[in-house]
Amino acid sequence: MFTSTDSVAHIAILYAVVIAVGVYLGKIKIGGISLGVTFVLFAGIVAGHIGFTAPTNILTFVQDFGLILFVFMIGMQVGPGFFESFGTAGVKLNALAATGIVLNICVMFACYYIFFSPNDPISLPMMVGTLYGAVTNTPGLGAANEALQSVFPNGAPQIASAYACAYPLGVLGIIGATILIRYICKIKLNEEEEQLKAMDGVKANQKPHRMHLEVTNSYLEGKTLLQVHDFLNRDFVCSRILHEGHVSIPNRNTIFHKGDQIFVVCTEADAEAITAFIGPVIQVDWEQQDQPFVSKRILVTNPRINGKSLASMHFSSVHGVNVTRVTRQGMDLFASASLPLQVGDRIMVVGPEDAVDRVANTMGNSIRRLDAPNIATIFVGIIIGIIFGSLPIFIPGMPVPMKLGIAGGPLIIAILIGRYGYKIHLVTYTTTSANMMLREIGLVLFLASVGIKAGANFFETVVEGDGLLYVLTGFLITVIPILIIGPVARLKFNFNYFTIMGMIAGTYTDPPALAYANSVCSKEAPALGYSTVYPLSMFLRIFTAQIVVLFFCG
Repeated sequence: MFTSTDSVAHIAILYAVVIAVGVYLGKIKIGGISLGVTFVLFAGIVAGHIGFTAPTNILTFVQDFGLILFVFMIGMQVGPGFFESFGTAGVKLNALAATGIVLNICVMFACYYIFFSPNDPISLPMMVGTLYGAVTNTPGLGAANEALQSVFPNGAPQIASAYACAYPLGVLGIIGATILIRYICKIKLNEEEEQLKAMDGVKANQKPHRMHLEVTNSYLEGKTLLQVHDFLNRDFVCSRILHEGHVSIPNRNTIFHKGDQIFVVCTEADAEAITAFIGPVIQVDWEQQDQPFVSKRILVTNPRINGKSLASMHFSSVHGVNVTRVTRQGMDLFASASLPLQVGDRIMVVGPEDAVDRVANTMGNSIRRLDAPNIATIFVGIIIGIIFGSLPIFIPGMPVPMKLGIAGGPLIIAILIGRYGYKIHLVTYTTTSANMMLREIGLVLFLASVGIKAGANFFETVVEGDGLLYVLTGFLITVIPILIIGPVARLKFNFNYFTIMGMIAGTYTDPPALAYANSVCSKEAPALGYSTVYPLSMFLRIFTAQIVVLFFCG
């Protein structure tokens, strides 16, 4: 079997063995930390070293296809929240993350000039591999590998060897440096938890808030709902009104009378102003009124609804119902008129049962439609991404035009499709499990291919070459930037320590570091910090990989 390396059966068994062994070994925890699917790289290195391999052109194709699939699904996942991550605090966190990425590159160059000979054309590419092992960023490794193909057309250096040397200590270094920040800044975890509890009360003001009010303001007598809305200048939804014993679904022309009882949904922050203007909160038993109404969560699965705003659907005037809130990816959103609906949203609809059923039919409300991934959108996006990544970008001083390549191109297109695809009625919904499955398949195919190709010379690189230097310099690349940006985030910007932990894990795109942060914090602060900087960090890691290779290795 090992002698016939070009048969389909041999290649399939090769990848199956390498991936299965790597995934199982990656689950082993040492000190509570595991390397996860990245261990597939080491399993591939062992397979390549013992001669269990495949033709280079096959390995290269599987490697590149795996990378494309991996980065595209990452882009689809982070796309919806990419631009929203640049809020007030988000700008500061992303600026710190970008600074950390620049510092990683600066420390890499410092180590290169201190420990290696600038006259050796292989040293700098190997340091690039060390950099991406130190920051545990596999897509960056893929982007650097691709860029090296254009710089070394006769055979690029196997930088995966340096990546593999630096990676394990990179994972430990991220967590260790994060813990060290706690002692440098004299942080007490229980005080940080208390601070998060206080912040939770403030954040709750942005969530949908439901209340029953009685109209007691005499100014509102004879005024329409639209007039009240415009005068208040607050966004709220009035889903039911009780007037003289009769319940109805109000629309913009519904007239208010003193003594009316209404059901209002607004943000927590606007609740006080609305009650002060309209009237006090009361208790109302809507179930015992003469006209039956139902509240129903409806799933948006009709592709024709994708991208349409709530206002354009005319729920109140045409259907005789009101939408009070929208749930998207587990988060409740206030149903403002300008909010665009997306496939996969769940909307809360209030109104007569027959009218609500009609709206359900219009929206689709078929969970079976969501079970099937929108595979066409994925591959159309990949086509556009590859074409976009192939466009040359001429930069003065570079020996060859820069291209975003098969890593950067699909990533950018996926982010744009994930965020704006609904504007061209492109259905981008993919279940979280489907996204994770496609992403993991792409990642393990990439890692297995890289490991198998690098395996032939790996042990010579480590034992006889500069392997120990790659380990040492990788550790410095990992730790030094964290010990700079961590204290700055705390002492200069006064961020919560758990948010800093998540920000650092996101900057290094390192799930084990996030898992550790989540294990010591009962709140969502680490995950929020991680998700805030992850999209930009991933983009910058891939982009800077090609800049460094094309500008300095040419």
